[in-house]
Amino acid sequence: MKKTYIPGVFKDKNQFFTINPVKGFKVYNEKIVKKNGKEYRSWNPYRSKLATALQNGMNFEIQHDTNVLYLGAATGTTVSHISDIAENGVVYAVENAPVAMKKLLTLCKERNNIIPIFEDAFHPDRYSMIVSCVDIVYQDISQRNQSDIFIKNINRYLKKDGFGLIMVKARSVDVSLKPKKVYENVCEELEKNDLKVIDVVDLSPFEKDHAAILSSF
Repeated sequence: MKKTYIPGVFKDKNQFFTINPVKGFKVYNEKIVKKNGKEYRSWNPYRSKLATALQNGMNFEIQHDTNVLYLGAATGTTVSHISDIAENGVVYAVENAPVAMKKLLTLCKERNNIIPIFEDAFHPDRYSMIVSCVDIVYQDISQRNQSDIFIKNINRYLKKDGFGLIMVKARSVDVSLKPKKVYENVCEELEKNDLKVIDVVDLSPFEKDHAAILSSF
């Protein structure tokens, strides 16, 4: 198993893996590889947009003690891999869909570094008693106002030396515009709110009409 340039992420035969902290436990029926007394969980780019961003060349780091605010946690597929990497950090997982939250809670029972938050990410002040300042704000939400949600949470919770990563779903923003134009509009909106756009990576062919946008103060 060869370690890649991302701390805590390993690569073998063009496939990414993270170390499984709960041996034998699968989150989404992913493949598990055993080597030198450790278990490695395959990180499927067709199931996780963060894995897709890595696969398509986005360069960023999640350290072992990183604290992450995850907006749109869903059932916890990507959350679980971030939890693997940030083993000594905290992942604040915000989700407002009851069915998805129920599955997320099952994952949280196996991981002590994930804090589930059943709330609407459009109202970041509602979880201010739970969330402290974080190193990363990560968002994967299918709403027209997804950039507004992202900016609100960054302004409320992101450390000055941290970074934000939003998975932009073009068709959820405006179906009348070409995806590239939607990405450009989101970048302009981030810059108008004093955020620097570091990188933009298209997520095709794994995710159609999606892009990952990396930003910081």
